[in-house]
Amino acid sequence: MKWMLDISIPEPERKLSYDDTLLLIGSCFTANVGRALEELKFRTLYNPTGILFDPISVARHLQDYTQKKVYQPHELFELNSIWNSWQHHSSFSSTDRIQSLELINSSIEKAHRHLQESNMLLITLGTAFSYRHQPDDIPVANCHKAPAADFIKHLLKAEEIVNALKQAIQPLLESNKKLQVVFTISPVRHIRDGVVENNRSKARLIEAVHQLVEENERLLYFPSYEIVIDVLRDYRFYDADLVHPNYAATQHVFDLFCNHYMDKGTLSLMEEVHKLVLAKNHKPQHPGSTAHQQFRKVQKQKLEDLKSKLPQLNWEEEEEALR
Repeated sequence: MKWMLDISIPEPERKLSYDDTLLLIGSCFTANVGRALEELKFRTLYNPTGILFDPISVARHLQDYTQKKVYQPHELFELNSIWNSWQHHSSFSSTDRIQSLELINSSIEKAHRHLQESNMLLITLGTAFSYRHQPDDIPVANCHKAPAADFIKHLLKAEEIVNALKQAIQPLLESNKKLQVVFTISPVRHIRDGVVENNRSKARLIEAVHQLVEENERLLYFPSYEIVIDVLRDYRFYDADLVHPNYAATQHVFDLFCNHYMDKGTLSLMEEVHKLVLAKNHKPQHPGSTAHQQFRKVQKQKLEDLKSKLPQLNWEEEEEALR
């Protein structure tokens, strides 16, 4: 008896390996995938300028990376003695305006360099609702708890989403011929918008992304949303808030992502790396015991083996932990 629906995922033109570089941008679901890849020692940069939920914000940040935009003092605003950017997460805010600008601009420069080397750009879209700051007449990525009356909430049309993302992505494809762009829709429910409104929002994202994918063979779609909503399809796979997928769900999605986009040799190496990372994080109860010293000896040999197989990776943390 089958307990889950099958799901078809189009094959990528080229599978990924440890030689590749990835950049991930978008919602908090992006961070889950990014952290997992980072722990497995892939050359990964995720959400370099903060969490982004709507397509307009994602498109703007991609353009910032491409153009290596330098934000200026007048682009920040002060609220409750804190300097903020309407386009950036509060982690970039500061009581010092210059410090805030330095954080923003250094993160953009880092993203610019990383994107030039990237083989894959993974974009996770969370919502089709966009907020516009009325006094400045600009779309914003973060409201920074400013008065709600200052913003207009707008459900983007599919055409608006397509146009914004196309303008942001086309220059990337032209400047980086090896780049593949993978879209996915976050399975996180934006329940504060309302159940019906959340589904309308997700539907617009899905339609827009599929329009883009159908027009360009270098654009792909990975069905994170469908895997959680239609394949797992059970509140057992959500946290207590019934909104965020839990560890089991995100791990299942991540496993499918890896099995689909990584080549077989890389999948095998990932298992070895995972075991070494677990060993690195192991906290011994009796560090001076013979058993632990033997354990360290074995792990050091495994580290040397992996260093010879993957010399392009940084193994400093593992070397320090096993020293």
